[in-house]
Amino acid sequence: MADTDEPMVVDGGSGRSCEWEGRWNHVKKFLERSGPFTHPDFEPSTESMQFLLETCKILVIGAGGLGCELLKDLALSGFRNIHVVDMDTIDVSNLNRQFLFRPKDIGRPKADVAADFINSRIPGCCVVPHFKKIQDLDETFYRQFHIIVCGLDSILARRWMNGMLLSLLAYDDGVLDPSSIIPLIDGGTEGFKGNARVILPGMTACIDCTLELYPPQINFPMCTIASMPRLPEHCVEYVRMLQWPKETPFGDGVVLDGDDPEHIQWVYQRSLERAAEFKITGVTYRLTQGVVKRIIPAVASTNAVIAAACATEVFKLATSAYIPLNNYMVFNDVDGLYTYTFEAERKEDCSACSQVPLDLHFSPTSKLQELLDFLTESASLQMKSPAITATVEGKNKTLYLQSVASIEQRTRPNLSKTLKDLGLSDGQELAVADVTTPQTMLFRLSFTL
Repeated sequence: MADTDEPMVVDGGSGRSCEWEGRWNHVKKFLERSGPFTHPDFEPSTESMQFLLETCKILVIGAGGLGCELLKDLALSGFRNIHVVDMDTIDVSNLNRQFLFRPKDIGRPKADVAADFINSRIPGCCVVPHFKKIQDLDETFYRQFHIIVCGLDSILARRWMNGMLLSLLAYDDGVLDPSSIIPLIDGGTEGFKGNARVILPGMTACIDCTLELYPPQINFPMCTIASMPRLPEHCVEYVRMLQWPKETPFGDGVVLDGDDPEHIQWVYQRSLERAAEFKITGVTYRLTQGVVKRIIPAVASTNAVIAAACATEVFKLATSAYIPLNNYMVFNDVDGLYTYTFEAERKEDCSACSQVPLDLHFSPTSKLQELLDFLTESASLQMKSPAITATVEGKNKTLYLQSVASIEQRTRPNLSKTLKDLGLSDGQELAVADVTTPQTMLFRLSFTL
């Protein structure tokens, strides 16, 4: 590094200028000269670099395996105004891949520790932590960012974030205002597989447009678990589902806790006994804990690849120097190395982003329970606990609401009533609220004969 008048100082993220000659040469090569892969409309200048360093505001959601990689990549690429949201605290099992954390940090909030680490190691970078759920932050908070990048392990959280960005869109006579769009870069990993995608809310396919791409959680058939176990996982599931509630080893009403070593040890020992009975090998303490907690194996190298892909897309969008991914990239290195890019198509009738109420085709004699089952079981909706309201005879009426015990008890009889008995008519609009989105979704009843 060349000598300068002022020595380099790590400023802990105070925002004070900490530059030295040649610090951003690697980034300037992309922004201050043209090249064979630059965007056709890109004009090299110094302004893009200044926007990157001084103005661009990025939100990283999640400070786990992907989040640590994302924060490091973004900070080293020149992004200085970064916020990070995470609701978790650090566990010893995180330390093998979430490299911003150390043993002394166990029990502390991931967001706080990750921000402190980046701020102390990368001069001039200011990462602001938020130790809370994404649902605890409002529209005003999310509206301040230029780009949002997700490193989440929850489809539910992805859908909620997707809904929040859709709710921020502004329309003028039905025409989308481009200035209201906040791009969402989403990354996901599972073992040796991963994906990265670019979502321009209101323009390209959103999370809910491609909900069918997310596989449902795997559950083993009960007949296999009970009578014909073939895998070590079957043995653990047998103990978890059948033996634990039957033997109540820690007393009546004690729920199996995947974080309690005594609970896991008990399940592990019983699983070994069942595995021996059926001559099945492979039951380990770690596997037992993984099955009980539904842990998806995490691989550091996969996180690194997907985070790098996401950070690259953030860089492209922030600088407009290169054409962004269009719009979904799949990564797999289970056997060799395989990547594939395709354009996920926007659904014209997407319940989240289409701007038109989705038709629900039911008979007038269908019961409300059938409609509720459709909302939760449909591959394109996958709601968790929908609350259904409608305007009946000029009054707003709650047909069913599960999340508040007193209202659930009062509205439960409606589930066995027919849609006609509830006063609903053909073309009736139903408003449905659910934890999968901050927005209330509109549906339209279309009666079938």
